[in-house]
Amino acid sequence: MELSPAWSTTLTIVVLVVMLLGLLSLMLYVIPGLTIIWLTGLIYGFLKGFDRNGLWIFAAMTLLMIFGNMVDQLLMGAKAKQSGASWLGVILSTIAALVFSLLFPPFGGLVAALVVLFVVEVIRLRNIAKAGQSTRKMAVGCATAIAARFGIGLLMIGLWCLWVWLGGGWPF
Repeated sequence: MELSPAWSTTLTIVVLVVMLLGLLSLMLYVIPGLTIIWLTGLIYGFLKGFDRNGLWIFAAMTLLMIFGNMVDQLLMGAKAKQSGASWLGVILSTIAALVFSLLFPPFGGLVAALVVLFVVEVIRLRNIAKAGQSTRKMAVGCATAIAARFGIGLLMIGLWCLWVWLGGGWPF
């Protein structure tokens, strides 16, 4: 679809603002900021068209979004496992995170994951200090995941900016 220069500029500004809001939402545990950035890029592609560069860039954005949405559980589980947490505790805390993220956003999933890991490890180890250590490591993994998702979000927005620039539509 061919947009007038004014509409094209407006679209680019709106997409950039929504992407930046998606990036800021990554500071919260549950709001799917990477998915927001990706969906905004998809809408841009539908409205402006997917040229050859746009297809490759959007494919890269898609892979980054998928990886970024998995990085939470990977980093949180890895940190907990490094501290000696059981696979059962890591798996149950992951399930709790998913369920309680939907039931009690924005922080229900994070709180549930930490509580479930702590309870499972206390039952398993019969040692509150060791269970607390695993829980602290999982919390560190969460903070690391937030930083990683933020970096991935910046990269996705940077790729979109490259897409706009290569298409000759950069208004700034």
